Amino acid sequence: MLDFPRWRVWMLSLLVLAGVLLAIPSLLPMSIRAQVAQYLPTPTINLGLDLAGGSHILLEADTSQLAETRLESLEDNVRTAMRRANPRIGIDAVSRANGQLSFTVTDSSQIDAAREALLPIISNTTGSTDWNLGVNDGNRIVLTPAGSGDETALDQAMDTAKDVIDRRINALGTLEPTIIRQGDNRIVVQVPGLDDPEALKALIGKTAKLEFKLVDEQADPDQTAKGIARVGSQVLPYPENPTGLPNIAVRRLGGISGDKLIKADPTFDQQTNEPAVTIQFDGEGGQKFARMTQQNTGKLFAIILDGQVISAPQIKEPIFGGVSQISGSFTVDSANALSIALRSGALPVDLKIVEERSVGPDLGADSIRRGILAAVIGTTAILVLMFVVYGRFGMYANMALVINIGLILGIMALANTTLTLPGIAGFVLTIGAAVDANVLINERIREELKRGRRVVQAIEFGYKEASRAIFDANSTNVIAAVLLFIFGSGPIRGFAVVLMIGIVTSVFTAVTLTRMWVAGWVKRTRPQELVI
Repeated sequence: MLDFPRWRVWMLSLLVLAGVLLAIPSLLPMSIRAQVAQYLPTPTINLGLDLAGGSHILLEADTSQLAETRLESLEDNVRTAMRRANPRIGIDAVSRANGQLSFTVTDSSQIDAAREALLPIISNTTGSTDWNLGVNDGNRIVLTPAGSGDETALDQAMDTAKDVIDRRINALGTLEPTIIRQGDNRIVVQVPGLDDPEALKALIGKTAKLEFKLVDEQADPDQTAKGIARVGSQVLPYPENPTGLPNIAVRRLGGISGDKLIKADPTFDQQTNEPAVTIQFDGEGGQKFARMTQQNTGKLFAIILDGQVISAPQIKEPIFGGVSQISGSFTVDSANALSIALRSGALPVDLKIVEERSVGPDLGADSIRRGILAAVIGTTAILVLMFVVYGRFGMYANMALVINIGLILGIMALANTTLTLPGIAGFVLTIGAAVDANVLINERIREELKRGRRVVQAIEFGYKEASRAIFDANSTNVIAAVLLFIFGSGPIRGFAVVLMIGIVTSVFTAVTLTRMWVAGWVKRTRPQELVI
């Protein structure tokens, strides 16, 4: 137990030194840290919203818009399935009224074939159906949403929206945002250190749904200006319409969505030198885009962003390779914001801001001061008590406690974790409990000495027997911390992270390091008696 080879001593010493060095940048004031940044390790501890201040935004999904989007996608899939059936199945009188899709099969003898063609569309991966299929009047098929299908669609949309928001915020370079779901249709976004939430609101509030649709060139301009569309078309706002009309008519189905994008970068139009955005589709999207432009050369196609046409250029020639350019009334900032939104993906559902607030750093600064004060007072009291009660062995415990503090901060910095107010509570709690292991060890050594064992044997048995209880007790604490991290959110997870790190480092310093120091002292001095 007390045999420490030289290589192991060096390994543990270097490990401790590295951990303490990683903690130094987080302990320095920002002014000093900036001056000596080139000489220090780069990782630092991030402060949470409750300590550094920042922006808090609560978003709510528009579930009615999600239902309409599902119906539109279903109609497109149904038309494609009927068209690809062999023989082709003719349908008409397609309606999306009352939240359901209905259509008439022109040849009633094909009704069974139509039902077979629809089964892959309305079924999901679990074997159940997202849509209930019914037949009225012998040849009219009605598809109504199943309750489980709506719930699944909303759950998937909210998970996707959470991921999209996370990618957009991280693209801004903001550290450690907190993005969590609240209830069925809400998302909480907290960004520490961001005092002005306007840019954040503009970025995460943009749906960034990009579409390419053919312009309905047969539409009556007067009817389009009034917002009236022909069958199979839809009227969309076009603020930059060169004709002066506020709207433009586009074909409702058959376009290309932006979900096939793999790249979007801000650039400049080579002809006008104005800001623009270059986009690139994946293989499937590039083929579809090439086919669309090849079959409609000479026609106009609209570039639609969030339900509004930003430009409607003419297809002068087929566009191969899946690379195109979006131009419009962009500034450098708006082109950059659009490229970030497109790269992160479109939000599957519209989100509206129902609550927003900015949190100032004053409360956080006061919490940090009080937390540091509590840590200093608690640490000082523990240091004095341990030295008075256990002498040399108390001094070793005190050294381990100080190193433990540095290791906790160093590991948090290396892991790029966020320190919150509950995290400070966990930090102070860890300091208070860190010497428990040394108390157990020292008391066990005392017992062994009273039983008449020699010094070396008493120390060996003390560490050996106490270590079992130490590891058992801390294992249960780790399990509790892991459960808090898994099932908790926000501040609770911050507390759990600090607690887990503190448990691991305290066992390492209180048991392994002190045993190494005690072994070195015993080897050097060969004491015949021990006062502890």
